[in-house]
Amino acid sequence: MKFSLSYVAVSAAILTLSACSDNSSTQSREQQNTNLTQVPDFWPVLDIAIKTDTGVEKKVAELLANMTLEQKVAQTIQPEIRDITVEDMRQYGFGSFLNGGGSFPDSNKHATPQDWIALAQAMYLASVDDSLDGSRIPTLWGTDAVHGHNNVIGATLFPHNIGLGAMHNPALIKEIAKVTAQEVMATGIDWVFAPTVATVQDDRWGRTYESYSEDPAVIRQYSHAIVEGLQGDPEKGFFNDDNVIATVKHFIGDGGTVKGDDQGDNVDTEQQLFEIHGQGYVGGLRAGAQSVMASFNSWHGDKLHGNHYLLTQVLKERMGFDGFVVGDWNGHGQVKGCSNESCPQAMNAGLDIYMVATPAWKPLYENTLAQVKSGEIPLARLDDAVSRILRVKIRAGLFEKPAPAERKYANLQNVIGKDAHRAIARQAVRESLVLLKNNAQLLPLKAKQSFLLAGDGADNIGKQSGGWSVTWQGTGNNNDDFPGGHSIYGGIKERVLAAGGTIELAANGEYKNKPDVAIVVFGEEPYAEGNGDIDNLDYQRGNKRDLALLKKLKAAGIPTVSIFLSGRPLWVNPELNASDAFIAAWLPGSEGQGIADVILADETGKAAFDFVGRLPFSWPVSPTQTPLNFNDDDYKPLFKLGYGLSYATPAELNNDLNEVIVTDGQAVYIRAIFDRSAIAPWFVALLDGDKVDRMNSNTVQTDSLLVRTQDRRVQEDSLQISWLNDSSAKFAMMNSFPEDLRAMHESAASLQFDLKFIDNLPETLSISMECGEGCGAKIELAASLSTSVNEWQTITVDLQCFAQQGVDFANVFSPFILEAKQGTTLGLSDVKIVPNTAKTATLSCQD
Repeated sequence: MKFSLSYVAVSAAILTLSACSDNSSTQSREQQNTNLTQVPDFWPVLDIAIKTDTGVEKKVAELLANMTLEQKVAQTIQPEIRDITVEDMRQYGFGSFLNGGGSFPDSNKHATPQDWIALAQAMYLASVDDSLDGSRIPTLWGTDAVHGHNNVIGATLFPHNIGLGAMHNPALIKEIAKVTAQEVMATGIDWVFAPTVATVQDDRWGRTYESYSEDPAVIRQYSHAIVEGLQGDPEKGFFNDDNVIATVKHFIGDGGTVKGDDQGDNVDTEQQLFEIHGQGYVGGLRAGAQSVMASFNSWHGDKLHGNHYLLTQVLKERMGFDGFVVGDWNGHGQVKGCSNESCPQAMNAGLDIYMVATPAWKPLYENTLAQVKSGEIPLARLDDAVSRILRVKIRAGLFEKPAPAERKYANLQNVIGKDAHRAIARQAVRESLVLLKNNAQLLPLKAKQSFLLAGDGADNIGKQSGGWSVTWQGTGNNNDDFPGGHSIYGGIKERVLAAGGTIELAANGEYKNKPDVAIVVFGEEPYAEGNGDIDNLDYQRGNKRDLALLKKLKAAGIPTVSIFLSGRPLWVNPELNASDAFIAAWLPGSEGQGIADVILADETGKAAFDFVGRLPFSWPVSPTQTPLNFNDDDYKPLFKLGYGLSYATPAELNNDLNEVIVTDGQAVYIRAIFDRSAIAPWFVALLDGDKVDRMNSNTVQTDSLLVRTQDRRVQEDSLQISWLNDSSAKFAMMNSFPEDLRAMHESAASLQFDLKFIDNLPETLSISMECGEGCGAKIELAASLSTSVNEWQTITVDLQCFAQQGVDFANVFSPFILEAKQGTTLGLSDVKIVPNTAKTATLSCQD
């Protein structure tokens, strides 16, 4: 596992701080709960910036004494905006609600800031309307603002955390947090689910880019800075007009699961759990963070949402956290013996708010109420949870603030994406860039020459922004979805033309006039959470199209600069060898012109800014070199933690890095088409005649089809599809360009997918493949289906069945199309092509 040797100094500092904290406070906490003796001494008692206030506690007690059981339970239920109405809020008085990634007011991806304020205003007024529920306690809206207010069109998007970690600049982090808070407040929202303080130890994890560093010292320092930026600080005060409630997440150990498995198991010792994964909580809680989000992962097989020892004895009783613990998306449903609709174990373990982001909120509310009445959840535990929620609301000023539409930032013009905010993001881009190679000091480039901008990331703000950008996965976007933003090409073009140079954009590298230099922007497709999990770090394994482009330019004798977009270090030895200069640009966000600021020079050959970014993660020397262990004598990454060149410190990198991957020669890979979301290059589309509607958010509807995400195993990992009339509407996974799937056909593969029929069986159901005009095949499935409803079943169709009807597997535009009649509703997940399964397929066409 990865952790920096600098931890030794950090640990000493923490213990010193703990020793210097108020002794009477320490003693009183220990006297209040004898369970503290079971907690090892390395867990500190923290000196927290926001102190206990007798006035606040008195108001909490007064409010609690006048609440009914129904009102108390409602404070612990957090539904999602797609699943409740304003009238539901008026009737139940939920303590909080959220919008998930890619969830918008009225399911409108292009909702304006005014639309967001309107929903915030309606929910707030309903929550303080006591006509139905008798409660006037204001609700809280929480949102995932993880690199700016990233759900809102036009917001300033900062580099993802991995890029911010490369800056090593906590002062700038604090400014970024302040900007984020202002833009969030401008939409009437009071609470953000940030910062993520995971200390990632295995880069195969799909959330690596949400981590600042593999070094716990950096995590601790940054967590403190960002919480102060979001909530305020002792010098200027807490929870002013431009502050929001921060959430330190995910407690605890999410960055250290076995093999980097999202929501997997962390098997570290308890001391490692603190030393490696606890530092962000030391920093963030000391700064006064008012909420902590429980993690999806397990610790030695025990799900954190149900872990009383860590949530209550360690976090609340030993560390002294007196805010509230919120769950993650239906995370309580993963606790042993629980479901999304019922989980007393989670509240009894120390969870204060259930994030129940599906229609399960209503049975959960009813079951929780019944469990309190029966004593299964002690009334004292419920009262403690509600007291914590009320305490945070009072501290944050929710009882005194005007309604969202009447607040300062809601009535200021152009807060979202304002120029001053974008300037800070542009600075962050500059400082996040890490120069890995600059042979013959190719960089900086004089702007007055001819340039080729190539690669599919050159003019693609969505790709450079990554996941959690407008949509949850960051997919389904185009540059128009980022008004005010700048692509990398756009920033370079502006500088080059102003200097009298020329520039040509050609994603495929096919230039009209041979350039003096080529800049190729390429990297990972956007993803979020488990969708980004991989089993090794080989970039574009099995499909080295970006390497082919670099080699083509190299063969033409064109000096080439590679700008690599990624959410983690990846094995790119071949791409490094084929490049004259190579920059790790991470996921820079909406202000791509920050790259031009660093790589372009004036007429004298001098750049305005040098490279100051340094690797926040070790860079692998092989695809399987993970996790890297600082404690091992054989720790030998390609580039160590903290590596980075600059113009002031040039160095040459050999062009003979090893490109050979040792395998058994027998590997045949499954080709995923939909795994929690559509896998690039495929995308989800609704087809009706000549009309094609892409799925660009978590709900899309046409006159004939309704498609929305749903939870099967984890958050939004499957789709629910409903045919609304008897038109020729089709649901498809497709690509704008043909894919060569001949190798899959030749490997005796089958198309495999999971279906669940909701409430009734379809009268007809067919599956098709399309391979261009007049090319395709359609197979009726109804006779091959299980007769069960509301249960998942796996269907496999031999690819040979499609081939026999004329599918050309060299040119597949759509490998998966479903057609059904009006009234059919089904769930769909796990669409993939699996080698060596044709003979055992549900529908087999083998001789």
